[in-house]
Amino acid sequence: MFSKKTFMKQTTKIFLPGGFKQFRILKHKCELKQKKVLVIGESSEKIAEKFIDEESESVDVIVRDYDSLIQSRLNIEKSKNISIRINDFENTDFQEDYFDIVYSQVSLSNTNRKNTIKEIKRILKPQGIFCISEMTKLQSEIPAFVKNIFEQSEILPLLHGEFEKYFISRSFELIYQQDLTSSLTDFYNNIQKELTDFLKSSSDKEKALYKKLLNKISHESNAYLKLGGDKYIGLKLLILKNIK
Repeated sequence: MFSKKTFMKQTTKIFLPGGFKQFRILKHKCELKQKKVLVIGESSEKIAEKFIDEESESVDVIVRDYDSLIQSRLNIEKSKNISIRINDFENTDFQEDYFDIVYSQVSLSNTNRKNTIKEIKRILKPQGIFCISEMTKLQSEIPAFVKNIFEQSEILPLLHGEFEKYFISRSFELIYQQDLTSSLTDFYNNIQKELTDFLKSSSDKEKALYKKLLNKISHESNAYLKLGGDKYIGLKLLILKNIK
C-alpha cells in the first residue's frame, strides 16, 4: 500500500502484497506463452520477468512517475527485454485491443479506478485476461486508524465480499477468485524486517531523507500486525475475461 521503491535495493524478491502467489495462480489457470502482456504499477518488475521466463511474446510495464521508472529499470535484468514507461493508468498510449493479458497487483484501488478499468477494457483484446488483486475492506465500517492507512495511500477500497461484483458489472466474466488475506501477515513481517535492515545499514542522512516514508511504513505495518488492522484489511485476487 505504501511506496517501497526508495529503500528496497535490487533484489529477486517482490515487495507487493501477495508476493509471487498471484502470478503462480495465473500461470496455472491461463496460458502465458506467446502472449502480449501489460503489467501495471511500481515494484512489479520481477513479475514482468516471470512472464518473460514463461515465454510471453512481449511484456510492457507502466508506472506513474520518474522515480518509479528509474528504480524499475535498475531492477530489471537487461537480458529480459522488457519495456518500461511512464503512463497515466487511465489514459495509456497503447492501441485498442492490443494486449492478451493485463496484470495488476495492488495498483488500481484508487479514486481513478473507474477510468482505469475503462482504459484496460479498451487496450485488452476481446476474451483477453485481466488478472487483478486489491486491498479490500473486510467490514463495511472500519475504524479511524484503518481509514487513515487507506487515505495516506490514496486507496479507495471495495468491500471484500463485493469485489468481484464491481468487475462483473463492467462486462468482465469471472474465471477464478481467491482470498489472499492470509498472506498479508507475511508481507508486513517481511516489510518490517527490510525496514529494520535499512535502518541498521543507512547513514543518518539517508534516514533523515526518508524519515516521512519510514514513519509511514512503520505505522502501517504496526497497525496491521499489532493494533488489529488484520480484522479490517483484506486482499483478494480475481482472474477475469474481457467481454466486449
